[in-house]
Amino acid sequence: MESTGAKAPAGHGLAGSSDSRIGPGTAPEPSQPRTYHQPGVLRVLQSREEVKHFYDKIAKAYDLLAEHSEGPVRQAGLEMLNARPGEHVLEIGFGTGHCLSELARSVGPSGKVLGIDLSEKMGEVSAERLRRENLEDRVELACGDALHLPYVSQTLDVVFMSFTLELFDTPEIPLVLDECRRVLKTAGRIVVIGMSRAQPDSLMTEVFEWTHRHFPNYLDCRPILVRQALEDAGFQIGDAKTMKMWIQVEIVCGMKPSKNG
Repeated sequence: MESTGAKAPAGHGLAGSSDSRIGPGTAPEPSQPRTYHQPGVLRVLQSREEVKHFYDKIAKAYDLLAEHSEGPVRQAGLEMLNARPGEHVLEIGFGTGHCLSELARSVGPSGKVLGIDLSEKMGEVSAERLRRENLEDRVELACGDALHLPYVSQTLDVVFMSFTLELFDTPEIPLVLDECRRVLKTAGRIVVIGMSRAQPDSLMTEVFEWTHRHFPNYLDCRPILVRQALEDAGFQIGDAKTMKMWIQVEIVCGMKPSKNG
């Protein structure tokens, strides 16, 4: 599970792009809260500060905890995304940086990868990975909240999220996706990987949700309806699939339509 946004500490190739068209810029006024409901989906109970503290604490051990199960699913999402040379890509909730590296290789020296994560420690782990792989020149990391993306509108080709959207409380989900729509160019695409509640009667879903209700400090996320969230946010669905981790996962690709589309 990646943390919900990301500020990377100074000295790790963080915010401060020399190209204001693609790098951090002045964020617009935050969207106004609105009522949003997904049938059967539980609420998130932890505060942002609690989430940040949790991921800062487990950053160095995260791969030992999750890489075996999450890695194949993330790879399927990257294949669906199909980042191309020269594209400008944003990953929200980049965690320990595996996908940042893959994306940087895909876009090549003519492209750019931006990453945002709530956890400073995740930013440090990712920055070290990028240095080891000699990819730091293609990636700019920032520490921040995906509810207020610090990027210029309509400048990105791609947004990627892996096990991140389900960390946001239900009323926040459309606000995060509104921000994704804002920074994407027309016809830009978004791929979201998330734990799915599309089959709510499965035993693992029931166990997971019971644990989330009773021990929210240890399980800070819950299954959501990924495809529905993207459709509700106005994205046109281009591809979608489900995979089995230890729980069902949705991988959904959407496109930002034209104003007349």
